[in-house]
Amino acid sequence: MWPLSRWYNRRMRVLAAFITFIALLAPTFALAQSASSTPATGDAQKAALQAQLDTINAQIKANQSGLATLQTQRTSLERDVAILDSKIKDAQLGIKARDLTILQLKGGIQEQELGINVLDSKVAEGEQSVAQMLRETRVIDDESLAQIALAGNLQDLMQEIDDFQTIQRALSESFTKMAVARTDLTQRKQALEDQQSEEQDLLQIQVLQQSQLKDNERQKKNLVTTAKGQEGVYQKIIAGQQETAAQIEAALFNLRDTKSVSFGDMFAYAKQAAAITHVRPAVILGILKEETDLGQNLGSGNWRLDMNPTRDQPVFLKICQQLGLDPNSQPVSKKQNYGWGGAMGPAQFIPSTWVQYADRIGSATGNNPPNPWNPRDAVFATAILMADNGADAQTPSAERLAALRYLAGWKNATKSAYAFYGDNVMEYAADFQSQIDVIGS
Repeated sequence: MWPLSRWYNRRMRVLAAFITFIALLAPTFALAQSASSTPATGDAQKAALQAQLDTINAQIKANQSGLATLQTQRTSLERDVAILDSKIKDAQLGIKARDLTILQLKGGIQEQELGINVLDSKVAEGEQSVAQMLRETRVIDDESLAQIALAGNLQDLMQEIDDFQTIQRALSESFTKMAVARTDLTQRKQALEDQQSEEQDLLQIQVLQQSQLKDNERQKKNLVTTAKGQEGVYQKIIAGQQETAAQIEAALFNLRDTKSVSFGDMFAYAKQAAAITHVRPAVILGILKEETDLGQNLGSGNWRLDMNPTRDQPVFLKICQQLGLDPNSQPVSKKQNYGWGGAMGPAQFIPSTWVQYADRIGSATGNNPPNPWNPRDAVFATAILMADNGADAQTPSAERLAALRYLAGWKNATKSAYAFYGDNVMEYAADFQSQIDVIGS
């Protein structure tokens, strides 16, 4: 047997690099087939969270069924207090359910982050081994067959050539596996971003529902205090609250930083938009009521502090420039702890979304460019987006789903955690429809 040659030594180094590569990458490929090698939350904890969530969702469903029954009964103090109690309970249950959903998301986010860190580390180490293998392979390829033959006997030479070809095939397969691992890593990162975005949306809903809960509790207190628990007193109050069509039309909604617009004007804009989009005026107004109380609450934010600096600030400045507006004086929604603010006007469009719809809004209203703080433009913007979301079908389920898409996008619209927003919009729409019926269309 001849002594080991330089070529043989290099071949052994390649073999060593290959063995190291396989050892590093084996758990990586296994990791790519599972959510995480070591979950951040155990199966028992996940099951417990899901069981709690299922229980609360069942309670929400039962409570909403009871609420629907109450709303069909004759108006009375007892009935209206019970309705408010039911709404308060629904809000409380919704908040509990959302807290559990957020906990589940956080557990999933931790698992994704752990999986990404492990996978990224293993892939990086594997790439280093591949690089070493390639360097050694390149050196071997530079050796002539004569040099290799002089290094040992013919039998050893043929065996080494066969071994090296095996290594080259394995190396090719390893490149394929590395590409798969890289793809998996990219998908994990996208899934993590989606989960983080969903958590932010849920926190936004949580803030809205907590506000609604306080409003319902205040309404109940005022109701009981005013009527002093006496049915006769309450019926007189109800009778005194029946507004005529003229009174309704005269009710002013003072839109901040715009002219005062009566309900009649807002309804007229909604009817104009409905004629083009086929979205019911009451539903359009319901969205605007939920978003900004028909333009009364446009936000106390500032574009420099509260708006996404890369996605929206440049677009916002361009919008203001086109409209001849001072960007520093235009109200936008304030940044919350769950994400960026910067939504504009009664319809609460963010700048990057507004510009996607600007041409259609301008074509419909005749205002070019359209102004997100203009009540008429805002009404048409809401109607157009709601039509794109499916509200033009004019069925309760389609309108509610369109409202949820207005808030959470198409991907998250059917998730129970967002139901509160759709329920609110539909309740407001029903109230507006009753006023519209008094006015007459």
